[in-house]
Amino acid sequence: MNKEDRPISPPINPNYQRKTGKSYTFEELKEGVLAGNRTLLARAITLVESTNPERRQLGRAVLEAVMPQTGRSMRIGITGVPGVGKSTFIEAIGRRWLDRGEKIAVLAVDPSSSRSRGSILGDKTRMPEMATHERVFIRPSPASGNLGGMARTSRETMLLCEAAGFDRILLETVGVGQSETTVHSMVDFFLLLMLPGAGDELQGMKRGVMEMADLIAINKAEEGNRKAAELAKRNYENALSLFPPAESGWPPKVYTCSALEEMQGGGLTDREVGGDEGVRGDEGVRGGREFDGNDEFGSDRTSSTTGFDAIFRAIDKYEATTRHNGYFDHRRESQAIEWMHETILTELREQFYSDPRVKDQLTKIEANVRTGVISPFEAAQILLGVRKV
Repeated sequence: MNKEDRPISPPINPNYQRKTGKSYTFEELKEGVLAGNRTLLARAITLVESTNPERRQLGRAVLEAVMPQTGRSMRIGITGVPGVGKSTFIEAIGRRWLDRGEKIAVLAVDPSSSRSRGSILGDKTRMPEMATHERVFIRPSPASGNLGGMARTSRETMLLCEAAGFDRILLETVGVGQSETTVHSMVDFFLLLMLPGAGDELQGMKRGVMEMADLIAINKAEEGNRKAAELAKRNYENALSLFPPAESGWPPKVYTCSALEEMQGGGLTDREVGGDEGVRGDEGVRGGREFDGNDEFGSDRTSSTTGFDAIFRAIDKYEATTRHNGYFDHRRESQAIEWMHETILTELREQFYSDPRVKDQLTKIEANVRTGVISPFEAAQILLGVRKV
């Protein structure tokens, strides 16, 4: 059934009239994004997500204008099975970055209704502290069944957030399907969250997802779960030791943690995590200095009972390591080329299906494929030939 043919549910309130938001000019949007205005940033993101060609064109024009100010953020992908506590984890570690003076953007991809294309639950309701913080921007983006479309808009949203001056861009995935691979292709650091349970997770986790992870965190390692979490940690470490060395030169880490205990006050103080001296420096490394694994700031030692001390420092250490060995920039360059090719494919697809000649034949061709009159391959050739006429 085509989208246009789906039955439309009656409105809950037939007397409600949708308010039309204020229209902003190109200059207002551009200057607003560069100034870090969250209202205008949200409007620019809405434009690049729009299916209306004119609105999307305006959004892309704004994006092109602010592109010189992008590329300075640390892009972090966070994934995990449903119920692993991704939102609580993000709020817990995000609080430490906020204590250090950084700005954080959280781009959350929720499970969506296949009928309404709307998010079931926005992360603003699951991150109460961060949702109201002046240096945090949370954007729930529904994964509407089109992974390619999600990838395109997520990249554009990420770049707009970078131009708005956010130091950390956190991309949270649904945790199911192929979204992990897509998100991994967009970020600098990929973090996999798992639950205590040892062998059960290993059996259910695809090898490819584990190979992508720069860090695996066993969450919910509270009292009663700690033995199971430690066993899972050892099993993951053993599994990772069988994989070939990562191109980044970074050996993936495995830690146990409790986001719940961290949120309840079990973490470090502002002074211990760097305070005002820990703000991102111009060269992109926290605190304006590099460090290695032997100094206190880069150590893997865990002085926090929640496990977040080690995770917090490992992310910083990863960035310092990969910037120093050149992998960080190399990966960014490779991603840019990949994005270019994916954009070409997306544009060609949209141009194809928006062609009036294709639209005119599509329903009839689909019916013939459905009844077996012609094969899918022959149907594709017919439709491709329509555009050549």
